Amino acid sequence: MKNILIIDDEEKLRNLLAKIISYEGFEVHQAENCKTALKKMEQFDIDIIICDVKLPDGNGVELSKELKNRYPLVEIILLTAYGNIPDSVQAIKNGAFDYITKGDDNNKIIPLVIRAFEKVELTKRVKQLEKQLVDKYSFDSIIGRSKQIKKSIELAKKVAVSDTTVLLTGETGTGKEVFSQAIHQGSNRRNKNFVAINCSAFSKELLESEFFGHKAGSFTGATTDHKGLFSEATNGTIFLDEIGELALDLQAKLLRVIETGEFFKVGESKPTKIDVRIIAATNRDLNEKIESGSFREDLYYRISAFQIALPALRERVIDIELFADHFLKLFASKANKRIEGFSDDCICVLKQYQWKGNIRELRNVIERCVILADDLVISTDMLPVEIKQNAISISKNKVIPSFELSHAEKNHIQKILNYTNGNKTKTAELLGIALTTLYRKLSEYKID
Repeated sequence: MKNILIIDDEEKLRNLLAKIISYEGFEVHQAENCKTALKKMEQFDIDIIICDVKLPDGNGVELSKELKNRYPLVEIILLTAYGNIPDSVQAIKNGAFDYITKGDDNNKIIPLVIRAFEKVELTKRVKQLEKQLVDKYSFDSIIGRSKQIKKSIELAKKVAVSDTTVLLTGETGTGKEVFSQAIHQGSNRRNKNFVAINCSAFSKELLESEFFGHKAGSFTGATTDHKGLFSEATNGTIFLDEIGELALDLQAKLLRVIETGEFFKVGESKPTKIDVRIIAATNRDLNEKIESGSFREDLYYRISAFQIALPALRERVIDIELFADHFLKLFASKANKRIEGFSDDCICVLKQYQWKGNIRELRNVIERCVILADDLVISTDMLPVEIKQNAISISKNKVIPSFELSHAEKNHIQKILNYTNGNKTKTAELLGIALTTLYRKLSEYKID
C-alpha cells in the first residue's frame, strides 16, 4: 500500500487534499501538528509526507529535517501560504523533495506526489539490491562448518576491516573469489566498486591496458581512451586472480602501484594517483616461482602481507553434504524440479571422492544430477562414471563398518545416552570417562 501523511492544522485543507490524493490509490493519514505526526510515523509505513510550514507546535522546515534523519527513505513535500525563498532553500537542504505555495497545489500536487513516490520506489529498490548483494557476498554466505574453513573465515574477518593487501592461496575451485568478495563487503570500501580480473586470461600487452588503461593512439587499435580496471576500482577493491601468471615487467609495475599508489597509463607520461585495495589469489606455489626466477620476491612480500590459505574440499569432508544440498536447491529451482535430497549411498560416495576441482567440480556434478533426475531423490546411478568407479575401488579394501571398534563404541554410547534420557553427566559416570571425553566422542561420532 502507498501511504501518505498530510500534516496541517487546517482541517478543511487536510480533508480536501486527502480526498484528492486518495483517488490516485494512496492510503492517506492525517496529523494536525508535529507531535501527532511523529506518532503517525511510528504507527504506519509512510512513503510521502505533505507538510505545512507553519504548525501550532513547530516549523515544517525543521520538522522535515528531523523526519529525514529518522526516516531517510521518506520523501517530503512542504506547503506554505506565502512563497519564501530562504525557507524553500533550507527545506531542500534539509532533504525535502519539493516546496510549493498553497493555492497552486490543486494542479501541482498529484504530479508532484507521483514523482515523489517514483523516487521512493527507486530508492527502496536500490536498498533492496544492496542488501541482496551484501547477503550474497557476506561472510555469512560462505558455506561450511569444518574447522579448516572456520579458521580461514576468522582470518578474513579480521583483515577485512583494514586496508592491508591480502593473498589468498589454495587449489583451483576452493572459493578464492568468494572470499575476496566477502573481504570487500566486510571493509569500509563496501560501497565502492569491486573489480575482478584473471591475470592468466589476457596476453601481457592486453593485460597492461586492462590494468592501467591507455590513451587513444598509443598502439594499433587504440582508437579511444580506455580507463583501466585500477581506475574503475578507485576507493574500492581490485581482485587479481592467478597473480602467479603475471609477466615480470607487469609485476614491476604492480609493485610500483602498491608502493607509491600511482601508475602510468599506456601512452601517457603523467602518472595517475590511485587509492585501491588489492586482494590477490593464486593456486601456484609462489616460492617455487621465485626460485625459478618467474616471480619477483619483493612483490611477493608486498602482496603476502596477510596470507589466507583456503582448504581443499577433500580436507573438509564434513562440508561436502552442505555444498551438495545447496547446489541441489539452486539447480532444482532453476530447472523447476521437485527433488528432496540424496540417497545415503550417494552422499557416502560424494564424501569418498577426492574432488581435484574442489567446490567448482562438485557444483558441476550436482547440476548434471539435477538434469538427469526423474525421481525425488538423487541416487548414485546419476553420478559420473569416474566418481562411481572411485567408490568401487575404495569399497574393495574397506572394513565392514559393523566390524569396526569405533562402530561398537558409538552404539554403546548411544545406548547409555538413551538409558539416562540424554543426561550427559550421568552417561559419563556410567561409562567411567570424563565429561570432556564424552563431549569429544559425541562430536567425533556426530551423536546429538
